[in-house]
Amino acid sequence: MNTVSIRRLGMFVLLILLVAVPVTAVAGVNANTPTQVRVYVEYAAEHRDAAHSALARAGAQFHYEFTELNSFAVTLPEAALKGIQRNPNVVSVDTDPVRQLAGPAAGVSLAAQLQTLTAQEIPYGVTAVQAPDVWADGYNGANRKVCIIDTGYYPGHEDLPDDVDGISQIDGELFTDDGNSHGSHVAGTIVGIDNEVGVVGVAPGVDLFIVKIFDFDGLWVSTAHSSDLVAAAYACEGAGANVISMSLSGTQATGKEEKAFAALYGRGILSVAAASNDGIDEYHYPASYPSVISVAAVDSDNVVADFSQFNDAVELAAPGVAVLSTTSYVATDELAVDGVTYAAHGIEYSPYGTASGVLVDGGLCDATGAWADAVVLCARGDISFYDKVMNVQNSGGTAAVIYNNEPGNFWGTLGDGNTSYIPGISLSQEDGLFLVANKLGFVGDVTHLLDYPASGYEAWDGTSMATPHVSAVAALIWSANPTWSNEAIRLAMQQTALDLGDPGRDVHYGFGLVQAKDALDLLQAGSASIHVADIAMSYTLQGRNFNLLTAVTVVDEYGVPVADATVSLLTETPGDTVLADVGVTDVNGTAVFLLRTRQPGLYEVTVSDVVHAELDYLPADNVETSDSLTILR
Repeated sequence: MNTVSIRRLGMFVLLILLVAVPVTAVAGVNANTPTQVRVYVEYAAEHRDAAHSALARAGAQFHYEFTELNSFAVTLPEAALKGIQRNPNVVSVDTDPVRQLAGPAAGVSLAAQLQTLTAQEIPYGVTAVQAPDVWADGYNGANRKVCIIDTGYYPGHEDLPDDVDGISQIDGELFTDDGNSHGSHVAGTIVGIDNEVGVVGVAPGVDLFIVKIFDFDGLWVSTAHSSDLVAAAYACEGAGANVISMSLSGTQATGKEEKAFAALYGRGILSVAAASNDGIDEYHYPASYPSVISVAAVDSDNVVADFSQFNDAVELAAPGVAVLSTTSYVATDELAVDGVTYAAHGIEYSPYGTASGVLVDGGLCDATGAWADAVVLCARGDISFYDKVMNVQNSGGTAAVIYNNEPGNFWGTLGDGNTSYIPGISLSQEDGLFLVANKLGFVGDVTHLLDYPASGYEAWDGTSMATPHVSAVAALIWSANPTWSNEAIRLAMQQTALDLGDPGRDVHYGFGLVQAKDALDLLQAGSASIHVADIAMSYTLQGRNFNLLTAVTVVDEYGVPVADATVSLLTETPGDTVLADVGVTDVNGTAVFLLRTRQPGLYEVTVSDVVHAELDYLPADNVETSDSLTILR
């Protein structure tokens, strides 16, 4: 293996999604200048070409066309925006909001970092979601496909399948270029091979499709937007994915993006996304869209992580603290003193390499000191890690070793855009205090190296790590019966989740910890329930004989049309006769009833029952709604 220098993001961070696949470009437009705006432009379907021409004349740069949304995603001069909004061929103009990388979640630390495993290990999260119990029933995810939208995938890993397809939307990089390894870590949780090494994934038999949307270091080449996310999701659909797994988020919603995910859900795809890592009640997207499952993170004691986002959109919880999975590199971070090696973590953005020197105590390292050619022990606190490392560097030190100010180790960073020319590593509080008390004056050898590509394993924190557990559980139980709908899979996971926190659904855990075996048992018993959120009726009178058309539309609690639902309609005529009719909703959730009558007067029309015919599910509550209309001569 070659040792290469890779800028590693904090691996526990929740990544924010964006994609970059240009469709048609108009030269001379810079999307980063103040005079440019990026927007969705919805056109009237019959005037698509006219709208395109108007945008081209306005100097627009075309990024995508989404035909099912009747929309272009474009960048155009701000001065042209009002003219486009007034154009008769344009229906609406909506912001195409920026997506950007999230910073490390407050309080998140990497609980363990392992370079090698001597034998195969089943991570605690795999057991916590009951995956082995489903394997025992003979199901492992075969016949289902999960699409991972992330940093890429390392097919050369000893514990990951090597026959995975995918695409890269980063110019000059393949989807197999995953220096950051976030995508490979997500993949290991889903599909880690059941062999004699490494880990096992929740659904080791699933097929994967990869959409690489981050560059080699996990960074975006340029600013990206909501439309890039939509393009990535459509690519997943085009690859035949049943589940889309997105360990990413953004703070601003957009109607076009929401509509796209709702449409994908309506076509049978289940989308799963991270709730986010800020530890606050703010909504993040796409997780908080009704058609997407929002996932919170819990630890091995089933306690919600302090970084996990909480709000009423959170739907399910899954293991997201110290999640052991696959990485595309092997990191070696340690300090050797007097024949003893102390485990360390690398300080992000400090250079890879080795260093030696006499071990000295730098206190807080909040100023320079007489530390020429020394390895300097710095206590955490008061000033930034960058300032500590730079004080050591400016004093001639060979390396900075920062030890924690509370039990255990931590992950530190110099900060985006910062660097040093000496390596920095972190130690636990216990090791740091011991060295200060007993080993000053001894030679310290610092190692901060990374081998890429290589078959590594690390345990990371984040809702990014919780998300693939839910994605994989969905695929795992779905593999038992591919004819089940995505709606049925979702409902079963909700209704069998291990209730945690406040009784019932709450903002921290949603319905609770996802449970694969219990969900599968419920599906096989056919006793889950659909939550019907709304039933709308409309009427049309035709001709002089009062032909009455009644359209009944059924949507679920996510606003998604319920197809193949049996609807019972009762109509009470002015003569007190009750007429009964039964219809089945179409793909738009609509059933149409026709009543021919010559009798004027008041008609009472009632939907008395809705039964989901495909899976024979009953609604959670009896559905009774009624309306009336008067027919006059």
